[in-house]
Order: sequence, then C-alpha cells, then structure tokens
Amino acid sequence: MPTKNTKKPIYGLNALERDYGALSVAKMLSSYRLGEEITATAMAKNLGISPQLLCDFEKGRRIVSPGRAYEFGRKLGMLPQHWVEVALRDLLRSEKLDLKVSVAG
Repeated sequence: MPTKNTKKPIYGLNALERDYGALSVAKMLSSYRLGEEITATAMAKNLGISPQLLCDFEKGRRIVSPGRAYEFGRKLGMLPQHWVEVALRDLLRSEKLDLKVSVAG
C-alpha cells in the first residue's frame, strides 16, 4: 500500500537556483505579479514606482539596487533579506564576478 509523502520540500535560495536556474529580482517581481494576478500598474503603485520602471526591472533592462530590493520585499510582505541577496547576486553577475553572497537578517 503506497503511503503519502508528507515531507514538504524545503527551498532556500541556493536550492531554488539549483532546481530552476539563476534567480533574479526581475524573475521574482514578474513571478510575484503573475502569481498574485495583479496588473503591472497596481504592482508599481504598491511598490511606489512607475509602471515603466517596473517593466524595466521585470525585463532585466535595469538592475534593482539592494536598498530598493529590501523595500520591495518589505512592501510585498516577504523576507527583505532574500530580496537583498538576490539583488546582490544580480550585481555580481552583471560584473561577471563568480562570487557567492549570503545575507543574514
């Protein structure tokens, strides 16, 4: 008789990147917005930025600063330190630096 697997997968940022590829603030913003089924205009208003800037962030045309990433995480009710860590990883990747970073809060 088969039994249910009651273990829930535990995902930290490293595990998510291993399983789904490099995370970016762009992907996190887009995924959040689509998952919550809200418009870019509503999301931008919630974040305190223009819809055009949100579009630039989601498309990866602009990199989100760690300070702004912190505010995004806070405003979206998520752990800000995760957003900061991903923002720092984005910056390192943009500079082609093969370094690891981790943030504790």
